Amino acid sequence: MAYEITGRPGAEAVVLSAGLGGLASFWAPQRAALEEHFQVVAFDQRGTGRNAGPLPDAYAIADMADDVARVLDAAGIARAHVLGHALGGLVGLELARRHPARLGRLVAVNAWAKAEPHTERCFDIRLGILEAQGPAAYVAAQPLFLHTAPYMADHADKLDAEIARGVAGFQGEHNLRRRIAALRAFDARADLPGIAAPTLVAASRDDLLVPWTASRRLAEALPDARLWLAEHGGHAFTVEQPEPFNRVLLDFLLAG
Repeated sequence: MAYEITGRPGAEAVVLSAGLGGLASFWAPQRAALEEHFQVVAFDQRGTGRNAGPLPDAYAIADMADDVARVLDAAGIARAHVLGHALGGLVGLELARRHPARLGRLVAVNAWAKAEPHTERCFDIRLGILEAQGPAAYVAAQPLFLHTAPYMADHADKLDAEIARGVAGFQGEHNLRRRIAALRAFDARADLPGIAAPTLVAASRDDLLVPWTASRRLAEALPDARLWLAEHGGHAFTVEQPEPFNRVLLDFLLAG
């Protein structure tokens, strides 16, 4: 898999694990802050971006966690912290289950142990848009699930450009369906008490896609976790409100 390493050579490593879109560029608002202190390992998830290609029908979160381990192997890194958003947070939890020795600290942003009924309904709607109107409509609707209305109003030109890039680089209906099926099948509830990695669970109170209460339940079930809540910023609060999140992120990672 294609990947890149930036930041401080020889420092502790942080792996960036993106959400459903799969692209490492999602973490652009965090990159500079992390690179001052860490090696930053970034890659587009299998089936997306620089690692495009058809995914197998039985593709699962476990496969994505194994991909993280493979990237670490290729980079010669024995152990790393993981910063994961939504699906990427599930990948971090799965890495803790499958490869616990490879994981230092975990930051799970807008993640869950098992998808909530509300989140399932949102994915049903998004897949319905894809099926009825095609990829362009799916990508155009995506900001409604990610961002707050004020942000969308104030950044209309930026979102238009992102939508155009998203349509041009669309991962394909087959891959998208496989990735959504993987996150819907994920259920780590029984294993959470055995995950020893120190974990920061972060969420936004106004996330339309993943209720913040899912993050609260996740934090309560993990033996060494703390919950941090943004008051606003939506599902992509790391983009809308990066400064307060970056401060909490660095404090947590540097404490290790």
